[in-house]
Amino acid sequence: MKLDADALKRLANRTLEHYQANAAAFWEGTRDHDVEQNIEALLRHIKATPPFALLDFGCGPGRDLCAFARRGHQPIGLEGAPALAQMARSHSGCVVWQQDFLQLELPEAHFDGVFANASLFHVPAQELPRILRQLHATLKAAGVLFASNPRGNNEERVVGGRYGAYYDLPRWRALLSAAEFTELEHYYRPAGLPREQQPWLASVWGKG
Repeated sequence: MKLDADALKRLANRTLEHYQANAAAFWEGTRDHDVEQNIEALLRHIKATPPFALLDFGCGPGRDLCAFARRGHQPIGLEGAPALAQMARSHSGCVVWQQDFLQLELPEAHFDGVFANASLFHVPAQELPRILRQLHATLKAAGVLFASNPRGNNEERVVGGRYGAYYDLPRWRALLSAAEFTELEHYYRPAGLPREQQPWLASVWGKG
């Protein structure tokens, strides 16, 4: 069933309110997560001359902004929850745009890479094609999108106060292809475990 504008706003606000209320706990629970594999997957596919202009889409409290800045790149964060956006600025010293995923204002052809680590699954399924097109448009001609999301069987649900959409690889490929992205790589995480113990689907896409 297609949601109207008011229902979409309520759904988005519910997720943002969860992160706003739990910002400190979220930082403590995720600050030491090892996402080096994901960061390197994005960076190795970018063919531009460094430093790269990067958008950390759904940057949370700024862990990965710090990682990109330490490598000498020029990251900008984008975060919907005000408390997380402020934490990201404080932790990283980077520019952080506070924007709702459903009301993006992104510059055209600006970024060499977009890093969407555990963020795009919070976009309501009916709106995801539009958001993917906006991310495509904000990338430079040879830009690269990285995405990592918890996988599933193409269902949507609210879990622990947060909305999530959970895709399998064929559906995810179809969505990204429809937005004119070209697949460069995909893998499951955590590495080295049986597939049933790898809940995360990571993928890298070129602006094709």
